[in-house]
Amino acid sequence: MEPSNRLGSRAAGRPMVVAIGACYLLLAVATAVVPTSHDGSLVAVLVVFAFIGGSGAVIFVGGYRLPRTDIDPRFYPVISTWCLVGIGAMVAILALYHAQPDTGLSEPARSLPILTGFSAVAGFGVGLYDARAKTHARRLERQNELLERTRAQLEESNERLEQFAYAASHDLQEPLRMVTSYLQLLERRCGDDLDADGEEFLEYAVDGAERMRAMIDGLLAYSRVETRGEPLEPIDLEDVLEDVRKDLELRIEETDTDLEVGELPRVEGDPSQLRQLFQNLLSNAIDYSGDEPPRIEVVAERDGEEWIVSVSDEGVGIGPEEQERIFEVFQRLHSHEEHPGTGIGLALCKRIVERHGGEIRVDSEPGEGATFSVTLPAATTEVAAGAGERGPA
Repeated sequence: MEPSNRLGSRAAGRPMVVAIGACYLLLAVATAVVPTSHDGSLVAVLVVFAFIGGSGAVIFVGGYRLPRTDIDPRFYPVISTWCLVGIGAMVAILALYHAQPDTGLSEPARSLPILTGFSAVAGFGVGLYDARAKTHARRLERQNELLERTRAQLEESNERLEQFAYAASHDLQEPLRMVTSYLQLLERRCGDDLDADGEEFLEYAVDGAERMRAMIDGLLAYSRVETRGEPLEPIDLEDVLEDVRKDLELRIEETDTDLEVGELPRVEGDPSQLRQLFQNLLSNAIDYSGDEPPRIEVVAERDGEEWIVSVSDEGVGIGPEEQERIFEVFQRLHSHEEHPGTGIGLALCKRIVERHGGEIRVDSEPGEGATFSVTLPAATTEVAAGAGERGPA
């Protein structure tokens, strides 16, 4: 902004409001001191002084206290402009009235400052409202700009983290594959020459390499949820669960798992990712079933434009203090010896559900089993046909 424009803006702002108020205060004093009519009674003088001086005092004090309000100083000129508009509108009205035949102001020296003072106060009030509205709109605009910049920065940061995780995991695969190959070669060639300790150490090394490979595969899957996912489309969850049941068929038979799947809906989703989601949830339910054969139930319930799909078991359960931590990467509640796993499965589930615009939660008590519930968007055709419908599937 040019210096002249900046100076003009300042002069048209708060100083102008204060000047308008001061002018009416001076007019009040002038009308009280200088007689303007034959009616110079004290009461008449006080009434005129109160009308004109009151208007001036309101504007003068209001302009003086503007910095104590929440109005942005750049919008002070809006207030002074409305004050001048009020004065100008009243002068125009009085001029038209005075110009009519057989009409006119009996005492213009009193009537004009009184009426224009009232209109100036009205303009001051309108200006305050307008300036506050503009201030609020400006703040919302700045907040939206800040949110947009923050969102863009987060997207860029997430993209870089995903690229880093993918690159790091991918680059680790080759040296790890080499380590595993040489360990297996060492076991084949020198296994008979090793004593008990040597065989145990070699077994630990091979197991560690395999666990590292599984963790890298988990990180790759985790980093690819956003970048390698398929577009969301209407899919039948019953078909997804049937595929998962086939994938886990051997484990289900070995553990004598009782798996009950209720009627499941159609949702908007990525078939491969939802298959991974429910495979992880069912695998966890089997792994943490305790000493009894696993008993798992999968049900769905409508909630507006979403479906809540729950996977319940009667296993060892989860303590309340651990129910948030289990969805973080590499957070495990049990040692690898007690329950195998990478500590990525539930974090991957959460990331998949969030990509579908839903959320995942767990309700559990130690020794009382656990229920994992995920919300998924209903298929578009179902939303149109059954908006507002609620109830079990």
